[in-house]
Amino acid sequence: MALRSIILAAAFCALAAPAAADPYPWLKGASVSRTLEQAIAAPSGFSRTAVAAGSFAAWLRRLPMKAPGAPVKLYDGRMKFDQQHHAAVIDIDTGAENLQQCADAVMRLRAEYLLAHGRARDIAFNYTDGKRQTFAGGSYDQFRRYMRRIFSYAGTYSLEREMQKIAPADIAIGDVFIQGGFPGHAVLVIDMAENVKTGEKQFLLSQSYMPAQDMHILKNPRASDASSWYRATLGAELVTPEWIFKPGDLRRFKK
Repeated sequence: MALRSIILAAAFCALAAPAAADPYPWLKGASVSRTLEQAIAAPSGFSRTAVAAGSFAAWLRRLPMKAPGAPVKLYDGRMKFDQQHHAAVIDIDTGAENLQQCADAVMRLRAEYLLAHGRARDIAFNYTDGKRQTFAGGSYDQFRRYMRRIFSYAGTYSLEREMQKIAPADIAIGDVFIQGGFPGHAVLVIDMAENVKTGEKQFLLSQSYMPAQDMHILKNPRASDASSWYRATLGAELVTPEWIFKPGDLRRFKK
């Protein structure tokens, strides 16, 4: 009887427990066949840094990627003029309007992560005028409508001011290099790796740009082997294919 009671109780709990949230709901149930971790290997002698289960870093590392060689397309379906700057393309929609640009892509990924991990109440961004706009909750369609408003009235200027400044020595997955302006630019530290012998760290960057386009993993224009990995020991500047940042441009989400 005791064993039967345990089995029945376990079955009841399994039925009563809420289903796990879809981590990447824009895929509409399609399976993830290729992740960021699978698409871009760690540099020779390096291993990917440890990440906590359920963290933003772990979620970013498992982002779905398009097939090898996929081009970067603009929001209207046209090809981006220069196809030489990316190593891989993230499998996430851009939308049919010229809205999901650089800071918008960063905010989209952060908000998607919070939504997928039951933290919808933490989804909030500032408009350019400084007013805080919080997601009121609801369906995924309502979430996307909220994000469209954010894309329309927020940008690098507002996002930079609501983030926490981080010393380059403390760089972590999920941090953002951002220069607020009209225009400005922002790129996301989307993964990291470490040399277990020397302690050296390297990172990958993702971006969208202007006009709105597929989110993609950037190549490192200063790497002699066409690598996508950037050394975490920053010099006077961080040179990316389409923007130059300073070490002091590094920021982190406060929550």
